Order: sequence, then C-alpha cells, then structure tokens
Amino acid sequence: MQRAQPLSEIVDQLVQRISAAAAQGTPLCIRGGGSKGFYGEQPRGAVLATGAYRGIIDYAPSELVVTARAGTPLAELEAVLANEGQMLAFEPPHFGPATLGGCVAAGLSGPRRANAGAVRDFVLGVRLLDGMGNDLSFGGQVMKNVAGFDVSRLMAGALGTLGVLLEVSLKVLPLPKAQATLRFELSAADAIESMNRWAGAAHPISATRWNDGELLARLSGAGAAVEAAARALGGERVDEQHAAASWLAVREHSEPYFETQFPLWRLSVKSTSAMPDVPGAQLIEWGGALRWLATDADTHRVRAIASTCGGHATLFRASDKAAGVFAPLSPALMAIHRKLKRSLDPKGILNPGRMYPDL
Repeated sequence: MQRAQPLSEIVDQLVQRISAAAAQGTPLCIRGGGSKGFYGEQPRGAVLATGAYRGIIDYAPSELVVTARAGTPLAELEAVLANEGQMLAFEPPHFGPATLGGCVAAGLSGPRRANAGAVRDFVLGVRLLDGMGNDLSFGGQVMKNVAGFDVSRLMAGALGTLGVLLEVSLKVLPLPKAQATLRFELSAADAIESMNRWAGAAHPISATRWNDGELLARLSGAGAAVEAAARALGGERVDEQHAAASWLAVREHSEPYFETQFPLWRLSVKSTSAMPDVPGAQLIEWGGALRWLATDADTHRVRAIASTCGGHATLFRASDKAAGVFAPLSPALMAIHRKLKRSLDPKGILNPGRMYPDL
C-alpha cells in the first residue's frame, strides 16, 4: 500500500513551486478539481495542483463553524454537514469534481443566494500562500473576530489571482425543517412582479426560478411557516422528489435551458428590472436579481442593457471570450485591483489574466 504523503510535505512543495515561479517570473495556473476551468478568462501557466491538500480540520456543529483544507471535495464536506443537519447556506454549484478552494475562489452561489447570502458572507478566515510563497492567515473562526476579515472575503471570487488557498473557515447553517416547491404559469413580467411582492411580504422563500412561462418558488423553514406561505401563495404543489431534482438542475446547469449553443451571459441587475429587450432565451433567479441570457447579441449591447438595469453582465460561458468576461472596471476600481494584486502577488504569477487580461 502506498504511503499517504504528509500534509506538511504537500504545503512545502507548493511553497517551493511558488517561490521558484516567482523567482523566474513563470505563471502558475492553480487547479483544485478543475470544475470551474471554463469560468473567467482563459487559464494559462504551469498547473499548480492543490487537490492533495484535503480534509476537514475542525468542525463544531454547535458553533456553526467548519474549517477544512482547500482541496477537500465539496461533496464530501456537504455530506459531513448534512449528517449533522447543517449545510452551506449559499448552495454552491459544483459543475464537476469541485473542491472547497475552487468553490471560494470562483465565488459562485446557487439558488439560495438571494435568501441566504453569497459565498463571501460566510467566509470567516483563510490560510493562503501569496505570490512569493509566504504562508499567511487572515480572519478567524467566529463572526466577531474581525481582524483581517475583509482580506478573507476578498478571496471569494478572486479566481486565485490573489493567493493559493490552503484552508478556509466557513459559517454554516442548519438545514431547513421543511420545504415545499410551488409552480405557477406566469409571463416574465408577472413573475418579476410576483417575486418582488412576495419578498416584501416576508414569506420563507429560499429560491425562485422562471423560464419559458413557468415560475418555481421554493419555501424553506419551520413546517408551520412553510405551510402557511404555501396556502397564501397558491400555485401547484410540486412533488418533493421532482422539486429536489429541479433545484439541483438549476444549481448545476443541467436544466435543458443551459444546453445552449449561444454564449451564456449572467446579468446581475435590480430585481424589479423589466426583462431585457434583447434576442435570446432568458432564465430568472434570485427573486429577479439574476438574469441568465443565452444570446449571440453584441457584447456592448448586452453590457449596456445590464447597466441600464442597474447592474452588470458577465460572459459566463462562451467559446470566444475576446470581448472580455467581466464588466470593465472604472479607473478607480482598476487601480484598487492592481494595488491588491501587487501586494499579494508582486511578480504577477498567480492565475495571471484570469479576471482581466492585463492583470
């Protein structure tokens, strides 16, 4: 039987790889499970595999906090939490053999985002290797420990451009006692109006999804609250097993809508915004705040529409990313990005260009 490599050796090897790359100015492409390789600009550089550094370090169910190594499979972590009746409240998509580090680095949240919060809202602390191979720790394991908290949250969605995650501490939440999914036949305009009206009524809605005339609304919480909301909202009750499969398909983009030949855009907008006047199929989540758009419309038009709706557009999936994946930043914000990059990765070797081509 092959001896398992000591965890300290894995970290030492990562430090050596990063230090050597910094000295030579060689780009590194950080990879955990590889499930988010499609997201962002084209990865480049020699692969720095982090999946071997895995395992749960500390889990205190009574404190609602878990700390795990970045290479820990996301499915494995979620299974351990589920055994204790708990969950990652932001319902992260996997898109394949996802790891905890990749989950945080990508910063993507699933159907529960509008109700529970985003990935960054649950990051309490991180341990990482910066672009020179320095082993750094930020934050802590409790919400009240704010020392370096903002730095920890910066790792969510940074796509590995600011550091190689080693360990992450997250706040977790209890699984809901009851759930129910309701189905409605509504136009896009009526669905947007309904979702915003329901949000104002404080119903325990944990997810919504509209596509092609069908609106699904998931209720989560105490049994009495879920049943009361179901009676108030009406609609058709969806079979529990079918509902679970439907929400998983939304989370993992296995729903037929996402099987498109067109570029897939992710528009973050005001929840009350009207449907964008642009050709292509659309799907709405997060109470109206997230609009998926499969279209071959001009990039400038899509970004202009998102801006008009009070938000921005991200080119989520596409074979041609020449127009840029993320919305252009103002000079002031770009200056902040550059300063952060220089501070944590002075040689510019960690996932260079993954967010913006020249950064």
